[in-house]
Amino acid sequence: MSQKSSNAGLDHDSPEIIPGAEPFFFEAGDSGCLLIHGISGTPQVFRAMGEKLAAQGISALGVRLKGHATRVEDMHSCSYQDWVESAEQELERLGEKCSKLFCVGLSMGGVISLRLARLHPQKIKGVVTMCSPYQLRELKFKAVPLAKYFLKQIATGPKSINDPEAVEINYPNHSLPAVHQLIKLTAVVRADLPQIKLPALIFGAKDDWVVDQRDPGLFFEQIGSEKKELVWLEHSQHVAPLDYDKDIILEKIVSFVRSFD
Repeated sequence: MSQKSSNAGLDHDSPEIIPGAEPFFFEAGDSGCLLIHGISGTPQVFRAMGEKLAAQGISALGVRLKGHATRVEDMHSCSYQDWVESAEQELERLGEKCSKLFCVGLSMGGVISLRLARLHPQKIKGVVTMCSPYQLRELKFKAVPLAKYFLKQIATGPKSINDPEAVEINYPNHSLPAVHQLIKLTAVVRADLPQIKLPALIFGAKDDWVVDQRDPGLFFEQIGSEKKELVWLEHSQHVAPLDYDKDIILEKIVSFVRSFD
């Protein structure tokens, strides 16, 4: 299967995208993966994996969620519904080229993938989550609904990749109004989980300091899918698609997608 790369038609609100963080579409086959980055992240986190999926005959579309890959201030006015709609628009676009659709998400992108699985079970064949938050439990998150009115941004923290050669393009700060929206989104998806019946592949990372180590198991236990698998990555931090276990992730996703052939 020949592979075509395109960025055309993948953006909607701002042309001022950080160089290297553009959305992408690698058209390669009738099975297609919608790749959804996390909060404050960009499509760049999935670009290399998208290229490798396409080399295996699986089309790959990297979404840019609204307010991302430009400047952090653009996130302040976003709702979680905006992000879900960003993903829905590109799911529709991918469906014009592929008949078998899969949602693959990192962190918040995995939560959005689960939301899409609940909203569009007839369109989607399966869902993949990586290092996704089941709930933001830490005390600091309880202050966010009020703190967002006084403090718009906080530092994203240290690099969350073990591989010293890996580079992630993301915002240096989180938008507190956006974090509040993520808190709301996780609550919606927690309630959704028993009703989600699509096959699911769930990744957790042993060195993940961003997401609670309980979260991958909670997704696995509470999702209503009969066909589901929980995979622990032994050598990765939170940004697993760029870390040491990226080839394991790729292999598992390819196997998952091909199981529907």
